[in-house]
Order: sequence, then C-alpha cells, then structure tokens
Amino acid sequence: MSFDTWFGRRRRRFSFFEEFDRMFEEMQREIMEEMRRMMEFVPKELVKETRTPEGIRRQYGPFIYGYSITIGPDGKPVIRQFGNVVPGALPRGVEVRPEREPLVDVYDEDQNVKVVAEIPGVRKEDIDLTVDEKMLTIKVDTEQRKYYKEVELPVEVSTTGVKATYNNGVLEVTLPKKQTSKPRGEKIKIE
Repeated sequence: MSFDTWFGRRRRRFSFFEEFDRMFEEMQREIMEEMRRMMEFVPKELVKETRTPEGIRRQYGPFIYGYSITIGPDGKPVIRQFGNVVPGALPRGVEVRPEREPLVDVYDEDQNVKVVAEIPGVRKEDIDLTVDEKMLTIKVDTEQRKYYKEVELPVEVSTTGVKATYNNGVLEVTLPKKQTSKPRGEKIKIE
C-alpha cells in the first residue's frame, strides 16, 4: 500500500483540519454573540450613526483601558487604571462608561503633592477641578471628549494656594501639603 493511499484513507476517517475548522467557526460564533451582548451595555454617547448609500453605519468607541505602574515612596508598586472600560464592574464582567478615566500620576514631594494627568483634545477652559483635603476631582464634559477621575491624595492638602497648568494635553496640579502644627517645647529624655 502506498503512502498516498494510506494517508488518503486515514484522512477520510478523521480529518484534523476539518475538526479544527469546526472548532474555529464555533469559537468565532461565540465571540460574535458575546460582542453583540456587550454592545447592549455601551452608552449612547459612544455610538455614532451615519447614513451611507448602503444604509446606516454604526461606529462604536473609543474604548480605552490601560494601567500605569509606579514605585511609591515606600518602595512598593502603585498600580493605577485609566480609560473608560472598567473590568469586573458588572455581572457580565465589563462596564463601559461614556467618560474616560485619564492616565494620572501622583508625586508626593517635600512641601507639595503633584498630580499629572493626560487629558488630550480639550481646552483648558473645559477642565473642571475640585479639591478637598484628601481628593482631587478632574472632570471634562464636552461634546467630543468626556473625562472623569477622582484622585485620592497620599496626604492631606491645603485647598488654598493650589496651582494648575495645562499644556499639550498634560494637566499638572500642584497642591501644597496641609501644615501640621508642631508640638511646642523640647522633648525631654527620661532617665
């Protein structure tokens, strides 16, 4: 029996490639069904419809998710998420919000806390900043872009004397640390 004859017979009984194709098509159907289900949770602000000669064309997005890792003052890694996709938020596992969460870094300096946020595509007049002693809130709500982030600050800060600059899509906020009153007098060692 020749190799071709044996291989041909063997292939007719069980085709690895046919089974692989069947599995791939089933996986593709499941992915498409899951995508259709996910589109039900997409906020209206992230769906744009345009009329074309072929019919209505829907465009979804943008969908953004990422994280940054920095080393904190204690030497431990600090992980911060950004974007408008929140993993694990709903029973389905993903929540998509109309506003993006900007990429933010927080620096604890000697006298100040510095917050640097990437907020591209907006004017400085569109940025709304509010601060209390432990939280900085960044909000932008325009037709083209929406951003929202509550930044937990590492120490209490003063709400006066805060300085903010915005240049080339980067927002820098410098917040003076709240001055704690020092104890009066000198410490006495007990013998």
